Amino acid sequence: MSDIRNYASVTASYWGFTLSDGALRMLVLLHFHQLGYSPLDLAYLFLLYEAMGIITNFIGGWIGACYGLRLTLFAGLSLQIIALCMLSFLQDGWAVSFSVAYVMASQALSGIAKDLTKMSSKSAVKLVTQGNEGRLFKWVALLTGSKNALKGIGFLLGGLMLEYLGFQSSLWLMAASLLIVLLIARIVIKGELGKAKSKITTRDLFSKSREINILSFARIFLFASRDIWFVVALPIFFASHLGWSFDEIGSFMALWVIGYGVVQAFVPRLTRKTKDARTGANAAHFWGYILLLMSASLVSSCLYFPDHITPILIIGLLAFGVVFAINSSLHSYLIIAYSDEDKVSLSVGFYYMANAAGRLFGTLLSGLIYQAYGLEACLAVSAILILISVVSVGFLNKKPALI
Repeated sequence: MSDIRNYASVTASYWGFTLSDGALRMLVLLHFHQLGYSPLDLAYLFLLYEAMGIITNFIGGWIGACYGLRLTLFAGLSLQIIALCMLSFLQDGWAVSFSVAYVMASQALSGIAKDLTKMSSKSAVKLVTQGNEGRLFKWVALLTGSKNALKGIGFLLGGLMLEYLGFQSSLWLMAASLLIVLLIARIVIKGELGKAKSKITTRDLFSKSREINILSFARIFLFASRDIWFVVALPIFFASHLGWSFDEIGSFMALWVIGYGVVQAFVPRLTRKTKDARTGANAAHFWGYILLLMSASLVSSCLYFPDHITPILIIGLLAFGVVFAINSSLHSYLIIAYSDEDKVSLSVGFYYMANAAGRLFGTLLSGLIYQAYGLEACLAVSAILILISVVSVGFLNKKPALI
């Protein structure tokens, strides 16, 4: 019963953090857009945010296994509060180069905070399902879906707070709210949740099972395939080629993420034959190929019907989001299913280190390829990255079967 209470508290804390994370990203984007920063400059502000995730997930998994998930959760919430307060001292009169460096530093702290709290919450799922694979899949899907839906809501909250409260007041409000969340979590969460019973060696940090290594490799390319068009290319295209306002762009991105999260929560109902890791791997292989076909069709439609690019992109990317959400949810379930319960945070940390690497890779490619070749090229490379991911997932089972 105490594990369930602890898990509920960890998850509630993660939800509160996620709202602040989405709101913070929108606050930074809108505020610096108003100051005249170019879209590529805005993308640079988040590079350290993604890069720090690689280091944080790697080390955070070890910290969680050695000292428990309470420490990683509290550290994540505390660092986010520090990042918010740090950003509130930013002055509009500072030189652009110094402002960018200052914001990148605060976003680096926020990136560390995000991955510490995410790892804590997703690792805790394994500890309360007690080997029940069906329940594990449902809980992972619900957690992942709710997180992304809340992040989308955070996008909307960020825009509203900036409009009615201003940049600095919004940051202080979020910092105060997270401080309350942290204080409640410290009171409610007891015990050594997630602390490994056996000794953690250096080898445990690097030596993973074949399945975890394959899944982590596939995750890099899966998330790079999304961020290569989502982070920089699509917002710039909407603004420069379609004449959308920044509010319209922000609303579309928020709705896409909210819808993505809602779909993730219902994935167990869409993949009813997924009962364990084996059937889950088969499902991930099947839905990966569906995503590949959809991505290739989207690229072809954009090239052959350029006069109808707006409806093609809106409909195509919304459909892409549905199938991508299914793939992401299946991958998230598999990493928990393949993990050893005693050292689950090590596996989750390693896996999300790969996730962060994919996001960083996709963010860099998004700016570079869009600037050189345009949105269609980003979508085409996205399809190639999906192909690599799908082929990799096929090695999880020696004889993968479609379901």
